Amino acid sequence: MAGGSLVLSDSSTLSRLDASLYRLERIFALMSGLAVFSLMVLAVVSVSGRNFLGQPLPGYVDWIEQAMPLIAFMGVAYTQRDGGHIRMDILVGRLRGRVLWTAELITTLAILLLMVLMVWGTWAHFQRSFDFAAPLWSRDSSMDIALPIWPAKLLAPVAFSVLVLRLCLQVWGYCRAIATNAETPVAVPLIADAATQAAMEADAVSGLEEDKGA
Repeated sequence: MAGGSLVLSDSSTLSRLDASLYRLERIFALMSGLAVFSLMVLAVVSVSGRNFLGQPLPGYVDWIEQAMPLIAFMGVAYTQRDGGHIRMDILVGRLRGRVLWTAELITTLAILLLMVLMVWGTWAHFQRSFDFAAPLWSRDSSMDIALPIWPAKLLAPVAFSVLVLRLCLQVWGYCRAIATNAETPVAVPLIADAATQAAMEADAVSGLEEDKGA
């Protein structure tokens, strides 16, 4: 299930680190959204050029390749923080207390291990593409207009590194919850029931209405 979580905060060090990292994650998510919007603009320009000038936008596919890591990876840590990734809540939602936090800790540790390996692998992939001695510092380029590919390859380890930091904070949060047997720990996504989720959606809609009225 996605979109049914909330994250609490307090004055603890963990919560302050959570808020600081969340600001960075929001910037990355904004970059991802802007990349989607930019591709829409490029599509309009390319189609318009083909229809009215007989010439589509040169390198349109190359720019799509460059934007894909922005779209695919830059919002992944933001989504993890808010508990928005797809998962099965049928079983986990029935657990309570230390049993619940232990189950969450195990799955978070598994993801953390995977992402550490992904950072290592994507960084090695970037290093194979980057070379200070090469033109535009690139050993490879796109096929049409020869854009250097290393900037796109660099985005993967950067985004995954932010996700690793987020997972480390969540591991801390779950360990703290297990130690204190907290019912509502901070800095980790909590599964919201239907009533709470409806209230959150109502608050979001009412906030949009107030902005329009202003």
